[in-house]
Amino acid sequence: MGNCVGSPAQVDTFISHPTSGASKALGISRTSHSSNLSSSIFTPSGKSSSQSLPTPRSEDEILSSPGLKAFSFNELKTATKNFRPDSLIGEGGFGYVYKGWIDEQTLSPSRPGSGMVVAVKKLKPEGLQGHKEWLTEVNYLGQLHHPNLVKLIGYCLDGENRLLVYEFMPKGSLENHLFRRGPQPVSWATRIKVAIGAARGLSFLHDAESQVIYRDFKAANILLDADFNAKLSDFGLAKAGPTGDRTHVSTQVMGTQGYAAPEYVATGRLSARSDVYSYGVVLLELLTGRRAIDKSKVGVEQSLVDWAKPYLGDRRKLFRIMDTKLEGQYPQKAAFTVASLALQCLNPEPRSRPKMSEVLEELEKLQDLKSSAKNSPARYKSSMPSPIKSPLRNPRSSLNGTPSASPLSSNRRSPRVR
Repeated sequence: MGNCVGSPAQVDTFISHPTSGASKALGISRTSHSSNLSSSIFTPSGKSSSQSLPTPRSEDEILSSPGLKAFSFNELKTATKNFRPDSLIGEGGFGYVYKGWIDEQTLSPSRPGSGMVVAVKKLKPEGLQGHKEWLTEVNYLGQLHHPNLVKLIGYCLDGENRLLVYEFMPKGSLENHLFRRGPQPVSWATRIKVAIGAARGLSFLHDAESQVIYRDFKAANILLDADFNAKLSDFGLAKAGPTGDRTHVSTQVMGTQGYAAPEYVATGRLSARSDVYSYGVVLLELLTGRRAIDKSKVGVEQSLVDWAKPYLGDRRKLFRIMDTKLEGQYPQKAAFTVASLALQCLNPEPRSRPKMSEVLEELEKLQDLKSSAKNSPARYKSSMPSPIKSPLRNPRSSLNGTPSASPLSSNRRSPRVR
């Protein structure tokens, strides 16, 4: 299902086509092989606690994860009206996604329109996900629990059938809202809310006692509930972070073109700072309303990072790249703060990028300022004050380039690298 190309790190890089927007809006995922993982559990207080589990876990242990329901195939047939076409809500290389209904208490199938709405992913036997990849998704989402991570309700393993049942996210993906024409553009306040929610999810993964590197952070993997609260989905590429005095883990290059950190693409060395780079790309998408990679553009504009970087550190020029759909309705100082954060996240030197907890702290300050000020957004004016100081530590270097040769093949829809 993809083209195999060599990378400078002499690791295999596979290009696979992304899922449709509707699929990604409902917790659809492609997964990779599982790595050793200790459980990080979200507590009611909002803090994470770590619980050591046997590693690696056996299949029986993974499928016995507390809180996951083992559905029968017949139960999910009933919940989705026998997988009828009118229940289909998404499709991708992995298979199909159906809307279903289950009882909120017993989790047994219920009549359409009653009970709790769920998204049921049914894998194609010949699809991109094999049994090991499907098991990886159960492994991670069966252990990781946080308000900003999508919830896996259960699974079905019945003969050749492999299915996953997720909570339904009614607002779909951030990708759909940013890049597809709709009656209402995403407001500045909503963009900041989404950025904060996604940052909380990443911070939870990175700061857990057993660190988890997400590895595929992008707008398509940020799902939104009815109140635009962001949740990270698709944990198939998640990887256990380095232990001891190690600074990175070496692994096969997998991710999505335009979002993957340059040092990871070039060497296969993965760290939490690789996620920080990807987060910086999404911040750019929130600022500009443009995709990370857009082959419909010409020259440097095809790459969002290359096009936007000359403007991020200049407060007088920033308005030139701001999303026109905002129609100037955003706070000038806050926009420059976000741009400065994005620039630091995109630093070519991984060690000079901030931690996600630091990025989150700065973004929460913006939200706190808005709550206290309670004033309406100002329009961007052509006459602006001198640049303000960067909100985080002084970066060691600015974003002055991208790798000259990337192993990621181009694709208009930002393909995943596998």
